[in-house]
Amino acid sequence: MILILHTYFGMLLKALGYTMLLTLLALLFAMLIGLIFALMNVSRNRIFNFIGTVYVDAIRGVPMIVLAFFIYFGVPQGIKLLGAANFRLTALQAGTIALAMNCGAYMAEIFRGGIESIDKGQMEASRSLGLSYAKSMRYVVLPQAFRVMIPSIINQFIITLKDTSILSVIGYPELTNTGRTIAGNTFLNFQTWAIVGILYMIVIVTLSKLAKKIEKRIKIHDR
Repeated sequence: MILILHTYFGMLLKALGYTMLLTLLALLFAMLIGLIFALMNVSRNRIFNFIGTVYVDAIRGVPMIVLAFFIYFGVPQGIKLLGAANFRLTALQAGTIALAMNCGAYMAEIFRGGIESIDKGQMEASRSLGLSYAKSMRYVVLPQAFRVMIPSIINQFIITLKDTSILSVIGYPELTNTGRTIAGNTFLNFQTWAIVGILYMIVIVTLSKLAKKIEKRIKIHDR
């Protein structure tokens, strides 16, 4: 284990950085996707409701590895058939899209639950004061809902961080992929995967503690 740390610690830290980069990018886009489809799901428009429901159910019903393969291999081939012969996606681009789509479906449910947790009287009161539906949602409902959603968003961040390991199948140099390379070079499987597991654990436990602290503070302020 000491030999691996001495020789490959910099490589592992770089891979952890790539993992965090992919996670942050995916979560950023996932929050945008989740908000859009959550607003569709809470809308009174049946067409929007249908679109939002179909997206969430469809994406949640597809395994992450299948989605990654489809984005990385299938989409470029489909676009090439349309005439864009030089089109391709990097592992980072494909990984971000796949993770964002997957995480976005779950974020949509988190946002929907947060919005629906706010008393309907808040919306009615703001509308009675002359605010439009969009402004009422933006200035009254969403700020309150976001406070409720913060712990769930952090938990989804943790899940997305774990899901980055799946993207080793498309060659993205995240922590699991790097661990596999090191294990192949050294034949020290036990030590290598123990170190990789510890690195994941440090980050995930830290985020879990952060989520619990934030949740406690929210409960204190709500009293």
